[in-house]
Amino acid sequence: MNRLGLVIQREYITRVRKKSFIILTLLMPVLMVALSLVPLWLSTLNDGSVKNVAVIDNTGIYAPLLKSTDAYQFQVIGESEHQDPESRLGKDLFAILQITADLNENPRSVSLTSQKQAPQELQSMIVRTLNEKVTQQKLDDLSSSGNVDREAITQVRSIVEEGSRVSLRTLRLDSGGGVSESSTELATIIGMLFTILIYMFILMYGNMVMQAVLEEKKSRIVEVMVSSVKPVNLLVGKVVGIGLVGITQLIIWGILMGLFFSGLSFFIASPGQMDTTMPTEMGNFDMEGMLNTVMTVNWLEIGFYFILFFIGGYILYASIFAMFASAVDSEEDTSQFMTPVTLIIVFAFLAGFYSVNNPDGPLAFWASLIPFSSPIVMMVRIPFGIPLWEKLLSIVLLYGTFILISILAAKIYRVGILMYGKKPSIKEMMKWVKYK
Repeated sequence: MNRLGLVIQREYITRVRKKSFIILTLLMPVLMVALSLVPLWLSTLNDGSVKNVAVIDNTGIYAPLLKSTDAYQFQVIGESEHQDPESRLGKDLFAILQITADLNENPRSVSLTSQKQAPQELQSMIVRTLNEKVTQQKLDDLSSSGNVDREAITQVRSIVEEGSRVSLRTLRLDSGGGVSESSTELATIIGMLFTILIYMFILMYGNMVMQAVLEEKKSRIVEVMVSSVKPVNLLVGKVVGIGLVGITQLIIWGILMGLFFSGLSFFIASPGQMDTTMPTEMGNFDMEGMLNTVMTVNWLEIGFYFILFFIGGYILYASIFAMFASAVDSEEDTSQFMTPVTLIIVFAFLAGFYSVNNPDGPLAFWASLIPFSSPIVMMVRIPFGIPLWEKLLSIVLLYGTFILISILAAKIYRVGILMYGKKPSIKEMMKWVKYK
């Protein structure tokens, strides 16, 4: 047991002391936020040029409603200019918007012609403007028919023009009968965040175990190590030590996140601070309300299950990675074994991604019970609230499977780690299991 502890200590200390670990641990949250927000910000920037859009409106109803922006300049073309405007596309015109009939009577009488594919931003702007006008036309038709009170039509028109904003509050009833405010969007973000973390950590630290096994085998240092440490203890120490590195990194990130939200909460609660309700194009963004919703999340439960599923998933796949790495002599030879394993992990991630919109569907349910996908998929479902028996059953199946896989991996590892010059098949590796 003392020798096993030394192996674990060696694997843990040598990696935690590396500058790369310290730098990545501290900078990774910043990098993740930057990788998420910077592309989003860059996508809102245009190339600095103003794109001219010619508008041919045979009805004369809709063209005046199209307002130019910093990115798009709408130019109404008169009857005398209608001849061959397509020849100007790609030169002084970016696109041509043509309205041939009353859209209230024929909604398909509008087209947008461009040399390049028209951006979604431009299409959305045009469709929104035209839809608002068609809605007003329909209200005018109702008003002129006399079937509806004119005062009611006026009220409805004012609502349409101002835009009605509905804010739906979502509440959750817990097992104790209490009601707390929840957010489907927040549950989705939390589920995807922890799913990505588990997916990333399983691949990253599983590959770290594989690389460590390959390096020791190629350098022949393992021959010296097994003279004083049993191969099984060497495998267990390597998997546990590297796993503790991952848990250390997660704990540090958890502390940093707690400090961030505590500081943000203090900033919002401090008197004299700026108003946290800011108007945006999406409506009123209530930062304090959002923070309160974040605080209502049962972070203790999510963190507890995250650690359990991370440990189970990591040991399961790390054992597989180490098992295959011990059977070959080079990293190139691992591809025949690792490709199917990688495909399973990618399938689990995609299953989790597609389960966000239907966390109780058959895909989400069965993928959260199958041990090879449950660590990733289950973290999508937990923030939405699922029965306790499903969580416990998933954990039992996962831990039972990784114990069996670990025993199998240990039997193959003890033979493969000292075998050189031969790339075995799966069938031959199964024979190693029976060796005494």
